[in-house]
Amino acid sequence: MRNLILRFLDLFYPLFRPVMNKQTFHYAACGGINMFMDLLLYFVAFNFIFKKEVVQLTPSIAFEPYIAAFLFSFIITFPTGFLLSKYVVWTESNIRGRIQLFRYFLLVLMNLLLNYALLKIFVEVFHIFPTVSKFLTIVIVVTFSYLTQKHFTFKVKK
Repeated sequence: MRNLILRFLDLFYPLFRPVMNKQTFHYAACGGINMFMDLLLYFVAFNFIFKKEVVQLTPSIAFEPYIAAFLFSFIITFPTGFLLSKYVVWTESNIRGRIQLFRYFLLVLMNLLLNYALLKIFVEVFHIFPTVSKFLTIVIVVTFSYLTQKHFTFKVKK
């Protein structure tokens, strides 16, 4: 599967060679695919699964539909993001897999908090439509995630 994904991505790399190296391109492509999947899942969940209504789990626990949609999309895109990062993007990392997974999990927790806070701020403070808010949140979180993965989660030990 890894080789199939790499061969597919490498078909498009010549278009981007003048502006980025191959690893950055792989990150952007894999991240873009995962981000698109996240946004699509979020849109479908927000509009069609939760139907823009509050999700009441218990009498005292409820989620706004945009938070429920975020959690739904997150559950699916977390494992795909790790697998793409480990086996397609950051293949040079010599850190043990379980340590990578733990660090990735820590990064994801930070991303989760950042996602939650940014969605709350964009929707409730700035009154931006939830799907647009999710897109803005993705841009910020992806930038933070790239830098953290490159310099922490999947770094190459010297």
